Amino acid sequence: MLIHWIWLATRPHMNDRDRLAVLSHFGNPEDIFFADSAAYADVPNMTKQIAQSLQEKDLHKAGDILQECVDLGIHICTFHDGAYPSRLKNIADPPMVLYYVGHLPDLDGSPVIAAVGTRKASAYGMNVARRIGGQLARCGAIVVSGMAAGIDGAAASGALTAGGTVVGVLGCGADIVYPACNRALFADVERHGCLISEFPPGTDPLKWNFPRRNRIMSGLSNGVLVVEAPEQSGALITAKQAADQGRDVFVVPGNVDVPNCVGSNALLREGAIPVRNGWDVVSEYLNLYPDKIRTDKSFVQPAGFTGEERTEQKVAQKPMKPRKTAETAENPQKDSIDKRLTQPYYDNREQFEALPENQRKIAEYLLGGEQLVDDVIAQSGMQPGEVLSQLTLMEIQGIVVRKPGKRVALK
Repeated sequence: MLIHWIWLATRPHMNDRDRLAVLSHFGNPEDIFFADSAAYADVPNMTKQIAQSLQEKDLHKAGDILQECVDLGIHICTFHDGAYPSRLKNIADPPMVLYYVGHLPDLDGSPVIAAVGTRKASAYGMNVARRIGGQLARCGAIVVSGMAAGIDGAAASGALTAGGTVVGVLGCGADIVYPACNRALFADVERHGCLISEFPPGTDPLKWNFPRRNRIMSGLSNGVLVVEAPEQSGALITAKQAADQGRDVFVVPGNVDVPNCVGSNALLREGAIPVRNGWDVVSEYLNLYPDKIRTDKSFVQPAGFTGEERTEQKVAQKPMKPRKTAETAENPQKDSIDKRLTQPYYDNREQFEALPENQRKIAEYLLGGEQLVDDVIAQSGMQPGEVLSQLTLMEIQGIVVRKPGKRVALK
């Protein structure tokens, strides 16, 4: 019953890892509720404090929360419900209960990207977040937002404007609008997606709630996109949790002289994937969601783009051959002289000699052609973080280029 799920989710002196361990042992919250102290003693790693918490059988608080959800039109999704997102279920500390308003989308059937960044964003950062949010939506991704002022709100707004679906994850009750300046955005997200929280209705937006909220944002997502994050930023907490959960971390590179970008640029040195637009992000999941991902034909590239990023949208054409004349007929070598002077990149091994040893090993492996990043890690013999970090540096230096489907090749 729902009341027993709420009872379990609100037990004091227990964290979500503890609740998951007890649930795994008993199978369902009803059996946990009706168990006695002897049964609790059989649970691995059971502490006296947790056992005492479970022995409190008062359901009044849980009943009040359930009634408040009914009165406010707040839906409840439990850990055992079919609609509970499987990615979130598989993190180390999943919430037992999700409270939400709006429509909970199929978060397992589409690419899901969380967009995070500083609340005190620059005008440039806001524009980039809004634009990429729209591109993510047009490419078929669901955008997850913390609904904060700044980057989070801008990315959500861009996705909604593009007709996409947004999931807002809150650090307060699902009935509370925080910050108040985003009231209109909250209404739009509820109408075209959902607002979810692990906290019961009426829970205030206390500062220690937000790190807990961040693990849900990354847990729901395939990857986390960071746009403008200073050195001390909640966005960096989300990025760290994403890495710990095995999610991808994407970063929009920022000005090295701007404090707002110190934290996000540092993530690039740690192996995050640099991106410039929504397609750079979503294309990483082409193999997982081939029927959901679509190219954004309305995509207008920012200033400074060369056009290489859109080659997947163009029809391949054969190169035009020069028209033969009487002169070239008599000297057939003239119309092929350019071909003789062209030397493939992968035949020029000398350019690798100046590279650091780790980068040289990676480059030599890529001489064989485009490879999966996982294969590069396996063949290199290096730690995954080191390989990802070196690939990022090599991409910035123009040595390698990332390809769709988590592949990489020499440029």
